[in-house]
Amino acid sequence: MSAAGRARARPSRRASVRGIVFDVDGTLLLSDRSLGGYELLPGAVEVLTTLKARQVPFALLTNGSAHPPAQQAAKLRAAGLPVDDRQMITPSSIAADYLQRRGIGRVLVLGSVGVGQALRDAGIETVHTGEEGATEVGSVFVGWHPECGMQDIETACRAIWAGAELCVASDVPFFATKQGRTIGYSHAITAAIRRLTKAPMTLTGKPSVRALRFIAKRLGVPMHALAVVGDDPLVEVLMARRGGATALAVTTGTTHREEWQRQPPARRPHAILTELREVLDWLDNALAPPRTAAGRARVKRARVRARRAAARTASRPASKRRAVRHSG
Repeated sequence: MSAAGRARARPSRRASVRGIVFDVDGTLLLSDRSLGGYELLPGAVEVLTTLKARQVPFALLTNGSAHPPAQQAAKLRAAGLPVDDRQMITPSSIAADYLQRRGIGRVLVLGSVGVGQALRDAGIETVHTGEEGATEVGSVFVGWHPECGMQDIETACRAIWAGAELCVASDVPFFATKQGRTIGYSHAITAAIRRLTKAPMTLTGKPSVRALRFIAKRLGVPMHALAVVGDDPLVEVLMARRGGATALAVTTGTTHREEWQRQPPARRPHAILTELREVLDWLDNALAPPRTAAGRARVKRARVRARRAAARTASRPASKRRAVRHSG
């Protein structure tokens, strides 16, 4: 068969998409630099509402670990995003699954109380710096920890020297806010620990294929049939490329269109979206209008509901929006 024939025989990447993974910061919303509140980005409510109405599998994957997934989902719902608890994935969710499979039952958590909640929910004992037996653990898990001090780092190092593994929620140095890039604390903490211990790390957040595999299993969609939507070539796009998924780039976060176009192949998206609503175009199989009149009417009603939901959220006064916090 000729090259042209093989190209025609292969299903298009656009037609292969059956589920969506969304980044949060810089893709669906922007927080302020103090992490005191959310500003939803154009199209976020409409796209998620449409996917939910059409029963298309999707999940939100953040590298923020400060809040348990259910609590984080509640905060996003308060801001206007239609997100169920199980659709909200954090690195702690993935860490709990990984540590369970490794048979690790006791973990030193370098992070706020919320960082370790998913581990505790999975039956894993967590300890913090200063507690009895803090260095007698099977793993050290580093997450969102703005109050981290040298005692925390020393305790983590001693645990690792005693045989504990190093598990990290996020090794991304920056995430997007309304005022620009904000540093990710876990990146800096991990750098200090690894400089002292030379320990390898297991990453549970983006851009690990482990994170993409976890979501694929939860959504019941193969990794190659997922589209990953994000704003960072070193995070979402790199993860998608590594896992064989479709990488869709937005320009509302850390990366502008010209920067996307300059990326090397391993970090180059399959498409750069002018607006978030274009995500729906990549679901031409899942969202193809039914052939029956009744089916077309259902699709029309779903789209009308999505537009109305987006309009209601956009018209809410900022003073009436509940303050929420988010971490990267």
